[in-house]
Amino acid sequence: MKKTSIIYLVGWCLLAGSACKRDQFLNLTPEDALSDPTYFKNETDLKLYCNSFYGTLPVMDAGSDNNSDNMVPRDKDRFLSGQYIVPIVKDDNNNEWSWKDERNVNFFLQRYERAAASAAIKEKYAAEARFFRALYFWQKVKRYGDVPWFSADLNEKSPELYLPRTARKAVMDSVLKDLNYAVDKLPLPGSAERGRLHKYAAAALKARICLWEGTYRRYHQSGDDVMMLNEAASAAALIIGSGQYDIWSTGHPLTDYYNLFIQDELQGNKEAILPKRFLKDVFMHNLTRQLGENNTGFSKNFVRSFLCTDGLPAALSPLYKGDDSLNAERANRDPRFTQLIATSGFVFQVNANGVSDIITLPRIGTSVTSTGYQRVKGRSPSLVEWNANQSVLDLFIFRYAEVLLVYAEAKAELGACDQDVLDRTINKLRSRVGMTPMRIATLVKDPQSDFPDLDVLLDEIRRERRIELAAEGFRFDDLLRWNAGSQTAKPEAILGMKLLPAIKAQYPNQNQVKDIVVDANGYIRVYTDITSRTWNNKFNLYPIPVEELTLNPKLQPQNPGW
Repeated sequence: MKKTSIIYLVGWCLLAGSACKRDQFLNLTPEDALSDPTYFKNETDLKLYCNSFYGTLPVMDAGSDNNSDNMVPRDKDRFLSGQYIVPIVKDDNNNEWSWKDERNVNFFLQRYERAAASAAIKEKYAAEARFFRALYFWQKVKRYGDVPWFSADLNEKSPELYLPRTARKAVMDSVLKDLNYAVDKLPLPGSAERGRLHKYAAAALKARICLWEGTYRRYHQSGDDVMMLNEAASAAALIIGSGQYDIWSTGHPLTDYYNLFIQDELQGNKEAILPKRFLKDVFMHNLTRQLGENNTGFSKNFVRSFLCTDGLPAALSPLYKGDDSLNAERANRDPRFTQLIATSGFVFQVNANGVSDIITLPRIGTSVTSTGYQRVKGRSPSLVEWNANQSVLDLFIFRYAEVLLVYAEAKAELGACDQDVLDRTINKLRSRVGMTPMRIATLVKDPQSDFPDLDVLLDEIRRERRIELAAEGFRFDDLLRWNAGSQTAKPEAILGMKLLPAIKAQYPNQNQVKDIVVDANGYIRVYTDITSRTWNNKFNLYPIPVEELTLNPKLQPQNPGW
């Protein structure tokens, strides 16, 4: 029952500064409460300090993938549209060269040994801290490339503040050491306190990071990629081999994928390696409300990537019915199409009187969707969940499906993906939704592939990843590691559904659709002043704030292009 985790959630909320209903009124941690040397006396101190990191674990949100070719938010992404400018000063609130999380972790790691606790207890919390340090430094490398590596907590007098940047490979080697320590020292799930990190959560982060780093090195031609790819595969294999996780299914292929993301309780769900859990009046969120009015939508480019039910791309399948209407476009497609995108018959909301608000036509011309391809992943029709900041639907931090995709991609990159690998990974995902399994012997190259020069097996694994993990926030990172940011510059990456005059005429309120602009082929133009984005390779990294380069000239040169 969720109530068994009230203490944990309250502690997490208060210490991590998460969106707790009462956090603006309560300050139970005085500024000097964690001061040195009065803290780190016992296990309770270690636990409470580590609690403060849990709120930084990334989860799906209403804006996930808005910065990619998957989604087209009504307001242009500042970074991809070239509107982002080099910041003058660092900004902790907006993640501009902020090092507070890294410092807080190192503060702990420099002092935890003094606690009056067993070596095993201290190692467990050190493993938690090193898990988070690995996460934070990986995020820094993704954002800035070469960054200073430091393992001590710094102050304004620390000479390390004036060191040059550490080469990204060296930083990532240190990240890998932290991850290996976490995997080795964290307890198994059955021995871990509910809601806390455990061995397989650490292995899931390791798999994610090592796949990212291995493919980044490969496609940016920086070398030493095989080692990281092997580490990714071995971390994923550790989780798979544990036998503790599986793809959640109730045997309803047309609804199971959708229902996976609107569950009140993920604790005990076989697909949840680590869930983020919520509790009424204690720890809640606003995702359902936001997804009903968040002015975004899937792109035409994303929707084109759905296979037909025969396993063939739309460009090759005789089952494809075209895209003159959304009803035609969804016909005979991967069943995840209608579990990701609101189409005719989808229950948008069940009102207080029990009457259902059912989608008939795409709700273009409203705040619900910018493209006509309305995202419904993570959105519940429950009126209770619609209430502002009242949702208690759990969210995934680490999901087993991602681990299977990591394993398949890493093995394919290593030239070791055979049919057995696909049957244990990709085809488990397809089985949930009743989709034709992937067979190596029958794969054919999609003539409309986004990666025409890529081996067909890797191409299809990337497609599967794009569909299964859509709107979970992975896409831009994937494009960066594949050195494929230019995908965001394709015209279809900012187009919506086709809106022909015959469909437009079906809207009872013509004022709703009268101002919608379409291109020469009838596709909705979300941005009427451009027909495509312009990709610049400088977007592979963010710039360092100007003041930081002035304070420490050894950080120079600025990242390329900025």
